Amino acid sequence: MIGAQQVVDTVLAEAARLGKADETIVTVTDRSDASLRWANNSMTTNGVSVQRRTTVISVVRRGERGHVASLTSSEVDPSVIPGLVAASQEAALAAPEARDSAPPLPATEAAGDWDAPIPGTGIEVFGGVAEALTRGFPRADRLYGYARHILETTFVATSGGLRRRYTQPTGSVEINAKRGGASAWAGVGTPDFTNVPTDSMLEELSTRLGWAQRTVELPAGRYETILPPSAVADLMIYLSWSMDGRGAQEGRTAFSAPGGGTRVGETLTDLPLTLYSDPAAAGLECTPFVAAASSSDQASVFDNGMDIDRVDWIRDGTINSLAYPRAAAAEFGVPVAVAADNHVMTGGTDSLADMVASTDHGLLLTTLWYIRVVDPAVLLLTGLTRDGVYLVEDGRVTGAVNNFRFNESPLDLLRRVSQAGVSEVTLPREWGDWAIRAAMPTLRIPDFHMSSVSQAQ
Repeated sequence: MIGAQQVVDTVLAEAARLGKADETIVTVTDRSDASLRWANNSMTTNGVSVQRRTTVISVVRRGERGHVASLTSSEVDPSVIPGLVAASQEAALAAPEARDSAPPLPATEAAGDWDAPIPGTGIEVFGGVAEALTRGFPRADRLYGYARHILETTFVATSGGLRRRYTQPTGSVEINAKRGGASAWAGVGTPDFTNVPTDSMLEELSTRLGWAQRTVELPAGRYETILPPSAVADLMIYLSWSMDGRGAQEGRTAFSAPGGGTRVGETLTDLPLTLYSDPAAAGLECTPFVAAASSSDQASVFDNGMDIDRVDWIRDGTINSLAYPRAAAAEFGVPVAVAADNHVMTGGTDSLADMVASTDHGLLLTTLWYIRVVDPAVLLLTGLTRDGVYLVEDGRVTGAVNNFRFNESPLDLLRRVSQAGVSEVTLPREWGDWAIRAAMPTLRIPDFHMSSVSQAQ
């Protein structure tokens, strides 16, 4: 297994030797992945894996348009590189014109750490979490869970001389606690495991299981509902993933305006809520350039290596921007906007506890699960509640209620939200495998739609 930097050089040299493509883009990602599992108050498994992903993108120019092909391999044997490059070039020669074709990006100087060794992770990163868990195992609650830490170092290089490198740390801890027939979940995202509040997570889980000693059966209907940051993140992340400009311009999404155009400029709420992505967001830092193995309506392989800036998708309650790679931005005459791999929404000043204390009668959710789109034209989603729905009466939690299926659109939720709490770094439950970096407020929805009772326990 040769170094990632040597893979880059070998791909570009082989592409130049074959000479069938006008441009070559190569991305190499080396990944180190450590995990720790526990079940029924006992550590079960741990391990470390490493892998590499190499993508060769060949561009053939015919007039103003480019023809492109992207091939990805997880093989680490350098002998596969010539075949991968040749197949990419042949596929580009046979490809139709690429709708997202854009001029090549200019050369850049390689970062100072370009040739530095690639960092890895190991199970020792979980030391603090494991120590806290062993203090919790003797308790009555049954604990289950999973911790994971990933270091991904990505290289992007082009035959035109562009060179970018970034190491992305990603970590999470999820704990599920059970007592009797009740279950509660808590999770946190972390880049380095230096600040995981495991003890306070266990205390919070114990509190929720205590709430569940009293159970109340409720019918389907609309309830005043407090959505904590994790649940808000799952809904707003799906909204962010739907904010592609091309789809809106072509009348295919919930951001398409009646009669043509987009909903940019439409005010959703009077609350000063701003939803944005920013690779420099404190505590949620992420890759500051495009590294795309394939094109979509929100990202283009032609933009690989391009800087990613902060984008306010919703600003002070008003739809402010949609996602446009360079080609789409030029086509529709709008600024280039590409999402960073994090999701942040501003909020208010009230804590979740404050919001519960000011509730006469309503529900407090914990997490959402199995979220799926029902109608993309209005961004209607459905899903299930999970691991704790609690009844709030006269400012305090008085018991647990049954699970529900919900039908809601995050766009409509923003139109109806009546209160936003303080924004907090959180771990999405549903999308935590794909979108860990998030900070969201607690939201109060006066009439959250619980469309049916769920039998899930």
